[in-house]
Amino acid sequence: MNRIFVLIHLAAVIVWIGGMVFAHFCLRPVAAAQLPPPQRLPLLAAVLGRFFSLVGWSLLLLWASGLARFSQAGAAIPGNWYVMAGIAVVMTAIFGLIVLRFHGRMVAAVAVQDWPAAGAAMNSIRRLVLVNLVLGLLTVAVAILG
Repeated sequence: MNRIFVLIHLAAVIVWIGGMVFAHFCLRPVAAAQLPPPQRLPLLAAVLGRFFSLVGWSLLLLWASGLARFSQAGAAIPGNWYVMAGIAVVMTAIFGLIVLRFHGRMVAAVAVQDWPAAGAAMNSIRRLVLVNLVLGLLTVAVAILG
């Protein structure tokens, strides 16, 4: 069962970190370079909405599999697991902020075609995704290097 939890955990990490890399370094810069705000911002709001739904499910799997591994380890919990869990708390809070505050603002601004407000919300999302991406990569390093 332990290997199943590790597989679930890694698959969820791949979805979250891989999606952030794609969105931050591939999708957003190309959309910004090729599309004006009235086309770019609705596209990004919709794509991010789908991505955030996937991340929400990934978070459920990450927390469930991580807590299951903690319970299996008993008193022999490695120290780096506590570090990973601490970073996960911060990343989850940032994700909540992105979805509940900034993505909602972006969607609302796109609905009324307020491109400056939608762009400002997108810029906040971009910065917070970058923070979460760095934290996610740090977590992977902690997992591998101990």
